[in-house]
Amino acid sequence: MKKILALLLVITVISCGTKPKIAIKPNKTLKSFNSVEINHLIEDSTLNVRALELIDSIGPVFLTSKGEFNILLPKTYYQHVDSLKSKSFYHHKVNLSTNALKLNFRALAVKDNSGYGITIGSPALIYKLNADLEKNKVVYQENHPKAFYDAMDFWNDNEGIAIGDPTDNCLSVIITRDGGNTWDKLPCSQLPNTKEGEAAFAASDTNIAIIGDKTWVATGGKASRILYSPDKGQTWEVFNTPIVQGLETTGMYSLAFYDELNGFAIGGDYTKPNNNKANKIRTTNGGKTWQLVAENSNPGYRSCVQYVPNSNAKQLVAVGFKGIDYSSDSGNTWKHLSNQGYYTIRFLNDSIAYAAGNGLVSKLNFK
Repeated sequence: MKKILALLLVITVISCGTKPKIAIKPNKTLKSFNSVEINHLIEDSTLNVRALELIDSIGPVFLTSKGEFNILLPKTYYQHVDSLKSKSFYHHKVNLSTNALKLNFRALAVKDNSGYGITIGSPALIYKLNADLEKNKVVYQENHPKAFYDAMDFWNDNEGIAIGDPTDNCLSVIITRDGGNTWDKLPCSQLPNTKEGEAAFAASDTNIAIIGDKTWVATGGKASRILYSPDKGQTWEVFNTPIVQGLETTGMYSLAFYDELNGFAIGGDYTKPNNNKANKIRTTNGGKTWQLVAENSNPGYRSCVQYVPNSNAKQLVAVGFKGIDYSSDSGNTWKHLSNQGYYTIRFLNDSIAYAAGNGLVSKLNFK
């Protein structure tokens, strides 16, 4: 076990969402997907996963609603261990919850050789994660009774961001400039004011999209808008969207950008998952303006959307508890691939992804 832990600690990881950082090949001939092959890696009825990222060329790491940090690695790393011969992977789990502190993670970011997870509710805690239980440590704590963080991501190895619901009259935004060791909350004087009932959803850890220094944040609820920063959180402006809004359960649940111009957002109302009016929007000018697409057409509510890597901003996959859907034309039309439900998805390459949700972590092969 000591050898296994030592290896886990030195593995280099890459971040996901608008990640992995797969080289874009604009001249590649696109192949449309017609089906998805699903291989369940973890099946556990007590599992609830919304925070999922990938280790480069290996597989997923994820955090759970019960405070568990999980790493899946192929058994090829451990062929000398007889007990692992019947498994296709090694599952390492660290439980950060205690009898006194029950943790619920909804967001995870990985960069360089470190991972960070943030809990929902008060106190809001950011953990610097480690495969060795004793080496996990809290690097940020916020005790405000309204504290509720929804997503986090990194611009680079030193600079990262987490966003959450308002505790005052602006969205909660905390930033690190020293690799995650310390985090500072931006004052509302640096951020756009929120509207009444405007917050964000901790549904899939995809409220934040980053391309280079540019950052887009999706809000939701009674108002659902885009907060935009061109300079890694130094300055901010806000853009309106036509997505459904007006209720606490409506708006954008997930946001993705393919490049600095092309972005897509999906959501709706999770309490009315079959409604497909005004729940899918697209931008081609960097988020300044958005257009409704696939209006009154499926899919309905979905909690996560991702661009397929190397697809020239044409191919998208959306997941939710109602299934998996695919578009080959930038979201104008969609094909339902599976009824299998998930909360979140990340692509490893242009045909393989990992998805997680209620009771499942799976590997998906799109064909």
